[in-house]
Amino acid sequence: MNLSLYSAATGMEAQQLNLNTIANNLANVNTPGFKRSKIEFQDLLYQKPARAAGTDSGGGNIVPSGAEVGNGTRVASTAKVFTQGQLTNTGERLDLAIQGDGFFEVQRPDGTLAYTRDGSFKLNAQGQVVTIDGLPVLSGFQNIPVGADVSISENGQVTIQTANGTTTFRLNLTRFANPTGLRSLGGNLYEETAASGTPEIGQPGEQSYGSIMQGYIEGSNVNIVEEMVALIIAQRAYEINSKSIQTSDEMLQNVAQMKR
Repeated sequence: MNLSLYSAATGMEAQQLNLNTIANNLANVNTPGFKRSKIEFQDLLYQKPARAAGTDSGGGNIVPSGAEVGNGTRVASTAKVFTQGQLTNTGERLDLAIQGDGFFEVQRPDGTLAYTRDGSFKLNAQGQVVTIDGLPVLSGFQNIPVGADVSISENGQVTIQTANGTTTFRLNLTRFANPTGLRSLGGNLYEETAASGTPEIGQPGEQSYGSIMQGYIEGSNVNIVEEMVALIIAQRAYEINSKSIQTSDEMLQNVAQMKR
């Protein structure tokens, strides 16, 4: 009887984390470059009696099925889903969206590297391309003079026109064998982990790397309708698990009253 209480409690705890994940997805529905998280569950250890499936019942006869009692569920992971977000035309010359595979490389204040899909870039006082938090964007960027006309093609070719002439250079993108293994840092940034693999650098539009769209921003890949459906399912699952606890409690009360 107590096992049902503990199993239902694990279900409620897992659904609470599921609800938290869905709420975070919905909260970031308008966050540029945000990638939704999906929660993945696993069942817990099973209690197996002596008479288990596959054991010998005597005379060479094999038991076709046994009795197993589970101990509930747990959250195995909250994996990021790196599907393409919708592109929105902003018209800003330094708004860059990646259509396809790849990340922009960013330098953090401690000198370490981070990666982002948020291409809402700006220029600082020194003409350096930076994120909205002022972090320098690497990915092959060079300083851009004040008042220069900047044109960026889909293959990452940057053309800067000033009164003194024209300068060109080419951007690059970074990708990972397992982007789901990246660690989320907040601020639309990710960092490399042993699970993600080492960063691979390539040119936009080549070798399956994505292309760069100037004047566009990649939006969140959160689908509000899907998240609302998932929210309802999580709520119902939570209610059912709480009902299991209530039912188990009522049965224990009935057992206790049998002494009277």
